[in-house]
Amino acid sequence: MANLTVWKFPTPTDAGRTVDALIDLQDQGLVNVQDGAIVRWDEGKKRPKTRQLQSLSGAGALNGAFWGMLFGFIFSIPLIGAAAGAMAGGVAGSLADIGIDDDFIRDVRDKVQPGSSALFLLTSGAVQDRIAERFKEADVELIHTNMSTEDEATLREVFGV
Repeated sequence: MANLTVWKFPTPTDAGRTVDALIDLQDQGLVNVQDGAIVRWDEGKKRPKTRQLQSLSGAGALNGAFWGMLFGFIFSIPLIGAAAGAMAGGVAGSLADIGIDDDFIRDVRDKVQPGSSALFLLTSGAVQDRIAERFKEADVELIHTNMSTEDEATLREVFGV
């Protein structure tokens, strides 16, 4: 089963700096990053910049349209055209099926603000204690996970969040 996690970082560049570490962890077999995206929101900008992590996931489990729609909902980036609006309604309903509901959107929107960044990951097979060793110095906040309550508690304990 894949887990969706969202991590918030205190500066616009911190989430992007984790990519090399994630590649290394994946190469060691400590995590399987199926897909991911970075949100970078520089101070003074109206909207964040987003980037899919194709370097980690190859073709990716999700496509850019999914990330674009998700970030459109979260950060109120306008969708263009009536077809996009109709599609957005259908996508909004199906987002709840994979653990992305209004509370998720509200939490991310409230926490990822100008001057910060976020890392959205779809992963499986993570060895949390070994991953935590790599990120123990990072100032990171787990905003969301669709893991079981027990797995989430373990993850929060390992990362001290």
